[in-house]
Amino acid sequence: MPGFRLSPDVAIDMGTTNTRIYVKGKGIVVNEASIMVLRGKGKKAPIVAIGDSCEEFIGRANSEYSIIRPIRSGIIVDYENAQILLHYFMTKAIGSRFYFKPRVVVSIPGHVNAVQRQSFINAVQKIGARQIYVVEQSFAAAIGTGLRVYEPQGILAVDIGSGTTEVALISMGGIVASDSIEIAGNVIDNMIGQHLKKRYGIDVTDKVTEQIKFDLTDVREEENLDRIVVVRGRDMATGMPFTQDVKTSEICKAIRPTLMSIITVIRRVLEMTPPELCVDILQNGIYLTGGSSLLPGLDSLIVTELGIPVSVAREAGECTILGAGYLADHFDMLGNRTELMKSR
Repeated sequence: MPGFRLSPDVAIDMGTTNTRIYVKGKGIVVNEASIMVLRGKGKKAPIVAIGDSCEEFIGRANSEYSIIRPIRSGIIVDYENAQILLHYFMTKAIGSRFYFKPRVVVSIPGHVNAVQRQSFINAVQKIGARQIYVVEQSFAAAIGTGLRVYEPQGILAVDIGSGTTEVALISMGGIVASDSIEIAGNVIDNMIGQHLKKRYGIDVTDKVTEQIKFDLTDVREEENLDRIVVVRGRDMATGMPFTQDVKTSEICKAIRPTLMSIITVIRRVLEMTPPELCVDILQNGIYLTGGSSLLPGLDSLIVTELGIPVSVAREAGECTILGAGYLADHFDMLGNRTELMKSR
């Protein structure tokens, strides 16, 4: 048909903070914030911005505008706006004029229930996918790291994103044991913000708390040697701009319970590991992926607490979409691995 062409296979990772889309033969073509800005409230409110173009509105827009985040803790909480968001990104990635609808690999958190899982599938179906392959984020992240997930060896992959931490023991192309927790980068940011409010009475933006998090030299409290970071925000008592010097060691102390919760989830999966695979884990170690795994010194803290070597992936923040993209590149092989869901 004139003006139409074959659609490429694609992979989608709809994350709490960012949505990424991989197109076969091109790589990652979309990596934008999972956010929308509406003028007003309600279903009929006009859309002002989607994705990265929303940045100028965050923390600056007046009450006339609504900031919408359709995905929280890795789960779709606003289905209609999530569908709009996904349609916008897919059109940006591959256009809209195709004779055949695309085949899609979509990554989802391992802790979702059947209803939440179906919401991801429905959202992808609504954008016109003719076939959908669902893969757990931790498994996709392991593939994206370059690990040999289809071989008879044990691999312990820990994906620490913005909304969730996913831990999976993988062997021979399947997940042997897994666990997850809705604690990750966003909770760490929130803990930093709460500490600053309680200790200094200063209110800061999400961007500031995230910057503080990655400015730490080492999340192990005893390794920071009281380096000082300058924090700028709003004095909660006067409402005036305010600057405060903060010791990095106290920030580490504030986020320590959150980090230990993440380590507890890893320990739970280790306790479920069959003896035959324990040797592999001890030899190969734990593999960290996800943007929040780049927290300075987190790998060393896990080694100290668990006594197992830890490696951080080179492109930690993009491992999930790269792994899902690898599956999209080999879509014809997926039917033999698991159920292939055909869209209605």
